[in-house]
Amino acid sequence: MTYEEATRYLLTLGKELSAPRQPASVAQAQKFGLGNIRVLAEALGQPQRAYPCAHIAGTNGKGSTAAMLDSILRAAGLHTGLYTSPHLERINERIRLDGENVSDADFAAAFARLAAAIESGIASGALAAHPTYFECLTAMAFDCFAQHAVDFGVFEVGMGGRLDATNLVVPEVAIITQIDFDHENYLGHSVEEIAGEKAGIIKPGAWVVSAAERPEARAVIARRCAEMDARLVEIDTVYRIEEVRGESGCYRAVVSGAHSSRKIALELPLPGRFQVRNAATAVAAARLLAERGFPVSDEDIARGIASVRWPGRLERLAERPAVYLDGTHNPAGARELVRFWEENFAGRRIFLVYGAVRDKAVDEIAGLLFPRATRVLLTAPQQPRAISAPLLAEMAGHLASDFEIIADPAQALARALVLAQPDDAVFVTGSLYLVGDLRASWNGRHLPVPASPPA
Repeated sequence: MTYEEATRYLLTLGKELSAPRQPASVAQAQKFGLGNIRVLAEALGQPQRAYPCAHIAGTNGKGSTAAMLDSILRAAGLHTGLYTSPHLERINERIRLDGENVSDADFAAAFARLAAAIESGIASGALAAHPTYFECLTAMAFDCFAQHAVDFGVFEVGMGGRLDATNLVVPEVAIITQIDFDHENYLGHSVEEIAGEKAGIIKPGAWVVSAAERPEARAVIARRCAEMDARLVEIDTVYRIEEVRGESGCYRAVVSGAHSSRKIALELPLPGRFQVRNAATAVAAARLLAERGFPVSDEDIARGIASVRWPGRLERLAERPAVYLDGTHNPAGARELVRFWEENFAGRRIFLVYGAVRDKAVDEIAGLLFPRATRVLLTAPQQPRAISAPLLAEMAGHLASDFEIIADPAQALARALVLAQPDDAVFVTGSLYLVGDLRASWNGRHLPVPASPPA
């Protein structure tokens, strides 16, 4: 099995919210349940039990927090595996060993083992339906980390938590980041319902770090911890974040215990004030791991935070004009982006390249972002669930003072670069799929400049 054959096969399964073609009732059952992943894990020899791990759920911040915790553990000298989703450019990004994408050869080998497990499961009847794209990749991550004998695995939930394929793990620490509205059609239409799905990663006797701010979410998490006899560490109760200072969009802060003089000075390379809270969450998790006997010092924590990298989230590609990629795709993320503009781009023109996928709160997100942009370039990510640029204009064009429809993302970014002056800023946002498309175009410099652009 070659890498190309493996990736081609996986893509036939669709993406995160897709399922192989089969009756809707079967697809629904297999998408939202742990039955398939249990069968795959059993066939692969329960690889997720071969190493300790952390499990991270939340609406926003879970990917950044996962990357920070992984970086901290590597700074402490541990051999780590990191599983996140979605990817931006290459599928290998989802499975990382010691901070590097898994090699094509290791990816292909993991898929070959998975394919054998699927064939066996279908033949025996243990698998009622073919596993989804996400279930396959999760099983591959479990297995790959075991094959490479990692010291520690960090797993980001794909969506929700309770029925997510990653929820087979029994972690040393469970982490819940901010909780807000997203994926309501799948997780529920209230904060309480969404929090209940996220809190589903809390298992009996777990040690839990929560960064949830909304009172109703905090209440749900606290109740779940009480039911599971789990230890709960709320960062707003146990930690203080002080001396927050920003420079060029990045921040420094001091995190200290609410009832102790123990402090860690943090310097964050990831832009955005919200990353300070994510960093404090990673600090809390790392300290719990140290308490459980893992060799993590405060110096390791500071070094790990200072060296973390997390592309596609307020990622700056250029200056004069400033060019940023940001995967904002829900209202909470849009509010943070607006705050970033207010703190760093007040009085400057912003050209916004925006594309979105279905099932997102486009009206609310556009209502926050579009009025603040000098011009909005409406486009569509190269993804089956994308909203077409003309339909996006019908839905939200009225919220912009000025907009253009440019269906091709690379053309839209090229147009924004033509419009922007050196002191202006260009932001690409609305979908991580769009960010991935344009990050690849930027890195390959496949950015056509439109001929005779409209005024």
